[in-house]
Amino acid sequence: MDPLNWTGTLGTFLNPVLGIAVAVLVVAVILQIIGAFFAKETAIEVNPDGSIAVRGGMLGGIERIVKFAFLAVLAIILIYVVAGIFTPVGTVGIFGAMAKQFIPVWIALIVTYALSIKFKRSLGLYGKLFDSTVGMIGFGLVMFWVFTALFTGVFDLIATHDPLSQVSGLKNKLPGVAMPEQEDGVYSYYLLGGDNLARDIFSRMVHGSVIVVAIAPLATVFAFMVGITLGLPAGFYGGRLDTILSFIANLILAFPVILLFYLLVTPEIVATGIPSFMAAVLFVFPIIFFGVLLNSRYYTQPSKRTPILIVVLGVLLVLYMSMINQKGTVIDILPAWLDLFDLDILVVFVSVVFVNSPTVFRIVRGLALDLRTRDYVAAAQTRGEGAWYIMLWEILPNARGPLIVDFCLRIGYTTILLGTLGFFGLGLSSESPDWGTTINEGRKLLLIFVHPPLPPALALLTLVLGLNLLADGLREESLRD
Repeated sequence: MDPLNWTGTLGTFLNPVLGIAVAVLVVAVILQIIGAFFAKETAIEVNPDGSIAVRGGMLGGIERIVKFAFLAVLAIILIYVVAGIFTPVGTVGIFGAMAKQFIPVWIALIVTYALSIKFKRSLGLYGKLFDSTVGMIGFGLVMFWVFTALFTGVFDLIATHDPLSQVSGLKNKLPGVAMPEQEDGVYSYYLLGGDNLARDIFSRMVHGSVIVVAIAPLATVFAFMVGITLGLPAGFYGGRLDTILSFIANLILAFPVILLFYLLVTPEIVATGIPSFMAAVLFVFPIIFFGVLLNSRYYTQPSKRTPILIVVLGVLLVLYMSMINQKGTVIDILPAWLDLFDLDILVVFVSVVFVNSPTVFRIVRGLALDLRTRDYVAAAQTRGEGAWYIMLWEILPNARGPLIVDFCLRIGYTTILLGTLGFFGLGLSSESPDWGTTINEGRKLLLIFVHPPLPPALALLTLVLGLNLLADGLREESLRD
């Protein structure tokens, strides 16, 4: 069987058009940047309906060329994707074959966007995100990898091969290489080629998204639980409590991040049980947070408060014990039937939470220092509300804008940290398909074979870019509230 090229037979007609559109776009962007330095400053003209008027003159013409060239590039890419979905594999080559593999992701994205845009006026800040072009683009990039991880990790619908399986003869083969032996039920190609151990790069890239999406958001949530639980009282009360907690946070932040990670994930440190004890301390904060949150809300309604607390704290306690209980470690106390989680990456997870918590603490503390002087806080104190009610139900909701934006950015930072850990071979298995490990393996032969490290690097780039754009969109819309 012949190998696939990138665009198949359809590329014979569309590749020249795409090349011209890209060239025009690049030249127009360069001219626009140069023209901006020499253009005269002019006031923004507004149409009678309040919209911004189209810029005139040569600079306005260049801006329109940039716009139409960009739309032309997007349209051609869309043609490749759609043609790849509805035509045989060879018609659009590697691009089309990958587009076909991502069919569940495209469907999920279309449904998500359609429902979100239809009901955006009743969805609060999330709905307002779809009024921002930047936010919509960022949301699309993020959800692409979230759905990819979901359909790969749960349903195994995206990957074409086992990410750990090796096929003789496909070591470092170029993208589109055909399988040496055709078997029923086995995909016929390595779409992005083989790595230095003859494993499918496309499948490893897809499975790597499962690791990132599983760790980064959840670790960020735990870090926020720790930071909020400690930052609110530090900023609200001030005094000695604030001094002690701020000193501890600054002490942790004084360590270089990579050095701190290296210390936490080395086998010698793991053998001492320190990460397990850290997990026992850090993972208790969600229990404290939800316990105080519900108790302060229903404090005057004991008949409702008690059953709610029993159910919520009971569930959280079971999850907590299952998360910190790891076979072969110093904390191995639960029977096998009650151990719901097998966190092989517990050390990495704990390290990420530990490193991110002090930064979240400082942000929450600063917001609490500012918001504690607002009128609604004084009104709550006049009503006789308790301190935790004021912190969690008055101050925290009014700080949601900056915290949501920081949450998105921090997931991006965590994603980069995970990639860095994998790149240096820390914490994760050497066979792990995570993007950092895959990039590290590919860069060893980078001067000879370029294709192994590029797909995971681009995947990491697009996810972090999407998170940053999403944060910008959320910041833009939150400022309008």
